[in-house]
Amino acid sequence: MVERFAPSPTGRLHLGHAYSALTAHDAARAAGGRFLLRLEDLDAGRVRAPFVEAIVEDLAWLGVLPDGPVWRQSTRARAYDAALHALVARGLAFRCACTRRDIQQAVAAPQEGAVQQSPPGAAGDWGLEGPIYPGTCLRRPPAPQATTAWRLNMGAALATLGAEPLRFREIGRGPQGQRGIQTVDPDALRHGAGDIVLARKDGAAAYHLAVVVDDAAQGVTHVTRGEDLFAATPVHRLLQALLGLATPVYRHHRLVRDDAGRRLAKRDDARSLESLRAAGATPASIRANLRLGPPPDTGAPSAAR
Repeated sequence: MVERFAPSPTGRLHLGHAYSALTAHDAARAAGGRFLLRLEDLDAGRVRAPFVEAIVEDLAWLGVLPDGPVWRQSTRARAYDAALHALVARGLAFRCACTRRDIQQAVAAPQEGAVQQSPPGAAGDWGLEGPIYPGTCLRRPPAPQATTAWRLNMGAALATLGAEPLRFREIGRGPQGQRGIQTVDPDALRHGAGDIVLARKDGAAAYHLAVVVDDAAQGVTHVTRGEDLFAATPVHRLLQALLGLATPVYRHHRLVRDDAGRRLAKRDDARSLESLRAAGATPASIRANLRLGPPPDTGAPSAAR
């Protein structure tokens, strides 16, 4: 078993991060497997060096110690470019010059007679990235000199699949209690995801592409993450199939919320591990707060005891 924790160093870790990291770390240790730490630091405008250091510090305090060096996505551009180029070479990706405002305007007031080619859902549908992309640049490619992102041609990608449906195994629970073998619905990908971004206009790989490339490169066998990412899993399964990458087992878990029922965010400093530690919290009390048992007894010393 190889588990991983992959936070973005754009703020301090909070209780929700702790729950995910501890769940993955405990599972790896209980199975005699490996636990890896990967920093999703592709958002150069928001990543800060102090947050990188703080992640390692907070995890060490919890007793969550990675096996091997910490990976940083900012050093992995060559691998992402290779994956993108493989999709482009097969005609499965296209250049897109649209801004978010362009997309919002297009789905709010589609041109008379325009055919929404990808996806075929009604204009204004919402997907993983906001309004479903209406296929503007797929119908009318941007000028060669335009600054563009790269998008997956979802229709073309689905057309390459054979008769065997895409599946993945869920050993946690999705937001609707999903568990066990899940079959990916192609129509749900068209309507619920559409032509997702693969690489941004600044050249950096987008989340969906980077995460599947890195999970495969690190040999990750089990992905533990919040149930809010369950909806992205069919997209990841599709990219794995298109790129010939192994599919890990998925363990989605409940989200940690505040007293008002809101999902925790990095801006909620009162729930950050740094603030809780300063207020006297211990690794054991954090585990109790999250309704987690003691760490697995592997015979090795742990900072969490």
